[in-house]
Amino acid sequence: MARGSKAKYSSKQKRQAHHIEEGAKKRGFTAKRAAQIGWASVNKMDHGGKKSGSGRGRTSNKSASRRGGQRSHMGPSRR
Repeated sequence: MARGSKAKYSSKQKRQAHHIEEGAKKRGFTAKRAAQIGWASVNKMDHGGKKSGSGRGRTSNKSASRRGGQRSHMGPSRR
């Protein structure tokens, strides 16, 4: 498999990466950098692809997304 291939990612992971990418674009990042942020976030949470045949299933680490959600409900002075 070529480096950078997204074939081993589930549809849920692809959807999550796209959603994060859209948020990064809204914040003013370029399309290329937004895509990098999206896939880096998915990799950080899931440690790679989860499609059938890509190894054993692993638990997801939701700490980064949880922390971001907590920060979004604070005012700018409390960050």
